[in-house]
Amino acid sequence: MPELLVELLSEEIPARMQARAAADLKRLCATAFDEAQLPCDRIDTYVTPRRLALVAHGLPESQPDTREERRGPKVGAPDQAIQGFLRSNGLAMEDLEERDTPKGRFFFAVIERKGASTADVLVDVIHKAVNQLAWAKSMRWGAHGFRWVRPLHSLLAQWNGKNLDMGLPLSGGGDLAVLASANHTVGHRFLAPAPISVTGFADYRAKLRDAKVMLDQDERRAGILEQAERLAAAEGLSLRDDPGLLDEVTGLVEWPVAVMGRIDDAFMDVPQEVLITSMRTHQKFFSLLDGEGRMASRFIAIANTEAADGGREVVAGNERVLRARLSDAKFFWDQDRKKRLEARAPDVAAIAFYQGLGTMADKTERMAGLARELASRVGADPDLAERAARLAKADLTTEMVYEFPELQGIMGQHYALNDGEPAEVAEAIADHYAPQGPNDRCPTDPVSVAVALADKIDTLVGFFAIDEKPTGSKDPFALRRAALGVIRLVIENTLRLPLGDMFVRAHALFGGTSMASADTVANDLLDFFADRLKVHLREQGVRHDLITAVFAPGGEDDLVRLLARVDALQRFLGTDDGANLLTAYKRASNIIRIEEKRDGRSYDGEVEPGRLVENPERDLYERLTAAHPRIAEDLQHERFGDAMGVLAGLRSPVDVFFDEVTVNCDEPDLRANRLRLLSHIRSALGGVADFSRIEG
Repeated sequence: MPELLVELLSEEIPARMQARAAADLKRLCATAFDEAQLPCDRIDTYVTPRRLALVAHGLPESQPDTREERRGPKVGAPDQAIQGFLRSNGLAMEDLEERDTPKGRFFFAVIERKGASTADVLVDVIHKAVNQLAWAKSMRWGAHGFRWVRPLHSLLAQWNGKNLDMGLPLSGGGDLAVLASANHTVGHRFLAPAPISVTGFADYRAKLRDAKVMLDQDERRAGILEQAERLAAAEGLSLRDDPGLLDEVTGLVEWPVAVMGRIDDAFMDVPQEVLITSMRTHQKFFSLLDGEGRMASRFIAIANTEAADGGREVVAGNERVLRARLSDAKFFWDQDRKKRLEARAPDVAAIAFYQGLGTMADKTERMAGLARELASRVGADPDLAERAARLAKADLTTEMVYEFPELQGIMGQHYALNDGEPAEVAEAIADHYAPQGPNDRCPTDPVSVAVALADKIDTLVGFFAIDEKPTGSKDPFALRRAALGVIRLVIENTLRLPLGDMFVRAHALFGGTSMASADTVANDLLDFFADRLKVHLREQGVRHDLITAVFAPGGEDDLVRLLARVDALQRFLGTDDGANLLTAYKRASNIIRIEEKRDGRSYDGEVEPGRLVENPERDLYERLTAAHPRIAEDLQHERFGDAMGVLAGLRSPVDVFFDEVTVNCDEPDLRANRLRLLSHIRSALGGVADFSRIEG
């Protein structure tokens, strides 16, 4: 099978950029093949720290031959027009033929082009792909200003096992080929640096493996995991799950060799989150757990080499470096505990929250007031909630959080426990940032819930009040994440929380005069929450239009109640009565809309019972009149299923009305009364939801 093999060998490519680069190279080449009319069966890409490789299978030997007919000027046209047609198509007069058409006799040219050799086309494809490949960060080097993530060393470019005799113009174009293609590459930088001649992808991959390079990133990842788990199991331990670190380490080595080291016992009294973070961030070490899920005094490192001594020197070197790192962490831990968290709380006044929203001390004060108020609504102790809110940001001033910002909140919990704070307060400090995503753990302890809600609601209200809202794909202050956090806290803890009221109360705590009004902020946030709720529930099979329909009438800011209404509505619309009543609603709404536009008046007024002359319209009026208070009472007592049952009872009289009554009759007063009756259908259903927002 015809095959293209390309390898770009460079200095180390940052691990975080590798997957994107491989995907982009595949996409760029696929697009170039399509544009060049070179169909391809399959494209595979591979990436290691030092090389980016692509193999394309099933390309044809050449482009297809083409035959194109072009109509030229009319026979007898001025010579200038004929000569212009010849020049634009590279033809001579003898290449033209005359043909009769319905519009007269014209010159025609038949242009036949023989497809170019694929080998010739591929040179341009590779040039284009390499120069269009975008990197998050890149380097410019050499006299011609070529940009690449790191300096390139060699280009391997083969077509059907033979060198593509080409040069890569590192100037980004032009004739100067700085990097010539060759039939060879090199293996592992230290274990097998000698040149390797290859004759196709299978040979390339096999010889790289012999030269201590595991080309396939998925194979490297699986190999690292297998080695690490085997070493851990031999000590009766298990590997701490960390897919992000596994991906990163996969991008750091070409020939992974797992080794196990020991953590000095002197460091084991440091919180395990600190040890894990330090090893993960600075050394890329994997943490291990004992049978009870506690951190073990062992770690696994992934070396990029095979040592003659079985890795003893590698382990010893890693242990020395780790000892120095953990010594710093232990120093921070010991020093930070010399000052109580309560004493640190005033220091956050030196930390700006955001321009127009005060300092972190201002935010803490607002959080304390809001958490105290929320406590009574979520079943928490108000004093504990306020206490936790006042201490929640204090760990931002510690040396440990300065070194490891990702530990904010977690370290606050440890320092609070060390100071003798109540367990609920310490837990709330750790949890007040949570949940930070759809898969993050959601707090359930009432004090934690109160403080987490206070933090997020304060942030949302503040940024909306100064008109710093998310726009399109931009959300620099993570307000979408904050809203999703509030939604999860409310729904997963089944909290009966009037969000609109809480937004207004949070707004009052700012006391700013240059902010948008409380009502404006609350309304904007409720619309924002409706959009976030649709996203959150989409994966659960809840239709977004039903959420919009329930939100639309306004006054609904209790998410638990709203979801109960949405669920009842969804079940109702899944029945024949519901589906048919929706159709009738849309029919009634369309008639009213058309007639109101034509007549220039509204038909929302009261129906005149004396003008109901036919039995179907009298029956419908009576049923609607009885349904209105029943629906209102059921909704007030949150009997949403019963309210849907009342709606279901309207299906039959509505169907009979449309079958037997002429709405647009010749009698003007009778017609107006019937249009008002149709408007009552709309208002009856509108008490449950805005049915006009429901699709289908």
